[in-house]
Amino acid sequence: MNSLNKTFLPTKNYKNRNWFIIDCKGQKLGRLATIIAALLKGKIKPQYDPSIDTGDYVILINADSIILNESSKHYIVNKPGRPGRSLKIKNVVDCLPKFTIERAVKGMLSETETKRLMRRLKIYSNEDHSHQAQAPILIDVSNFADTQQFSV
Repeated sequence: MNSLNKTFLPTKNYKNRNWFIIDCKGQKLGRLATIIAALLKGKIKPQYDPSIDTGDYVILINADSIILNESSKHYIVNKPGRPGRSLKIKNVVDCLPKFTIERAVKGMLSETETKRLMRRLKIYSNEDHSHQAQAPILIDVSNFADTQQFSV
């Protein structure tokens, strides 16, 4: 019987992972986090299937020069509990950029995939990184602001 529906489903040991490098200089945190989450999940690949992990590695450079909305008040509450003792409130603008980016990307991933996918995110505060051997593909994120879809 010849069927017209021949869908490709990758196997569980599908190891075709790419390395992408993104320059964060002059980029907004929210827009950048959505692109990173899509790359980590593998949603840009044509063989994407939600049940199989086909995501890629992402390297972020120049994380210190990311744009945060400093006019709005965003706070991080650590260890909420008894007020006055264990309640610690930090302003997001005062936190490290690595912590802020990780928190934004974690918020866009589900609980089950957060731990596994965050291992593939490498964040560096300057342009030096130790992943030249993987031959990462440079992605220009500046032209993604107007379009919802992007290609590699």
